[in-house]
Amino acid sequence: MHTTVFEAFDRICSTETITGRVLELGARPRPDTLLKLPALAGAAERIGLDLDGPHQMDGLTILAGDANRMGMFEDSTFDAVLCNSVLEHDRQFWQTLAEVRRVLKPGGLFVVGVPGYGAVGNVPFRRLAHLLGRIPGLGRGLGELRDSSATLGLHHFPGDYYRFSEQTIAEVFLAGYEGTRVMSVMMPPRFIGWGRKPP
Repeated sequence: MHTTVFEAFDRICSTETITGRVLELGARPRPDTLLKLPALAGAAERIGLDLDGPHQMDGLTILAGDANRMGMFEDSTFDAVLCNSVLEHDRQFWQTLAEVRRVLKPGGLFVVGVPGYGAVGNVPFRRLAHLLGRIPGLGRGLGELRDSSATLGLHHFPGDYYRFSEQTIAEVFLAGYEGTRVMSVMMPPRFIGWGRKPP
């Protein structure tokens, strides 16, 4: 996980005061797991879930499991669910979203990060591409680049199926949540959205 993304999750969680149980989907036994966010130091319990589990690390438990089917957790179990760089690898991400809503307590916080794409032409060096496009023979390819949007490269864990828009985060992932917000970090964009399950 990039440091910028880790720090963004930490800022969000630090403003939300999380003291109960926390679940991270896609948790890895590494120092940059979201379970190690400084903002979660006061959490009563931090649990991870990953297809490659189980793992133990620094007193943290990462269970083996599929986020599409979290039957090991009862309804309304967690005060916060964190999920970063998971849904693009999830062929049926809508099932994971339904499970997140089920295991979150009323008033619980959901924070989700995914790779995305921006508006047409939102690419680095857009102006340079425009200028180079005036050179005979280069115009067509550079014009296509100028009219495209940068996205995170293909990365299989185990597959890589989706890229999402900021609108998807706000209107699909966080549909029905309260106090929702979405931010964009880095380029190509990574979108991080958050909101609370209604009481």
